[in-house]
Amino acid sequence: MLGHAYNLKYQTRNGYDIIYKKVVLTLDKIDVFKQMIQNAKSIVFFGGAGVSTESGIPDFRSEDGLYRLKYPYSPEEILSHHFFMEHTEEFYRFYKEKVLWLDAKPNVTHFKLAQLEEEGRLSCIVTQNIDGLHQLAGSKHVLELHGSIYRNHCMKCRTFYDVHAIKDSYGIPICSCGGMIKPDVVLYEEALDEMVIKQSISQIQKADLLIVGGTSLAVYPAASFIQYFCGEHLVMINRSATSLDIKADLVLQNNLGDIFSQI
Repeated sequence: MLGHAYNLKYQTRNGYDIIYKKVVLTLDKIDVFKQMIQNAKSIVFFGGAGVSTESGIPDFRSEDGLYRLKYPYSPEEILSHHFFMEHTEEFYRFYKEKVLWLDAKPNVTHFKLAQLEEEGRLSCIVTQNIDGLHQLAGSKHVLELHGSIYRNHCMKCRTFYDVHAIKDSYGIPICSCGGMIKPDVVLYEEALDEMVIKQSISQIQKADLLIVGGTSLAVYPAASFIQYFCGEHLVMINRSATSLDIKADLVLQNNLGDIFSQI
């Protein structure tokens, strides 16, 4: 039962809010969500760090996450382009220790989304995560806004390297040509891939059900893509309130796993 643990709100398109008491909302809210999924012809899931926290990967901005840890520099600065170029060895020390969670496994949300795709209900996943867990769960149509830890290239000759070339390297990973190997992840101060942006916006525009989960919508420009949705239903699933809750048809303030385990 979700009952006593949850505080959820359902907001209709006409602006009326239906506030459910913690016990009453339980099955009603899940049933509403189930019905939306069953009726949808094209579902897009837009996900953030909260999707992977239940796999043991810290949320950069959560109270117990990466951004609360103490380092000589702030994580935002360490994960920036200028820091990568100017303090490369320090960047890789941090990256290997705190970004590469190679033992993490997909959780119930990852597997349920893969199942919805296999059933032909879910058209695409647009993710802000770089951990590759959606693919490990079986999802095939995944757009990675911020890149992936599993793709790495030499900055000089563009030779491809897998993640172990980074993880197992001593100090700065170097290509056989002498060039430095850089992860294909979008650092602060770097632009998103234009093709991925176009594909993400296109998928969101074509969806009739957009599920936004595990994101505070604080990272731009990725968070701004939600404004392109013009379909039937918008569902927000996040442990804390977001700026988009007021526009959503259904708001579930809870862990993604608790919700998707009942779908």
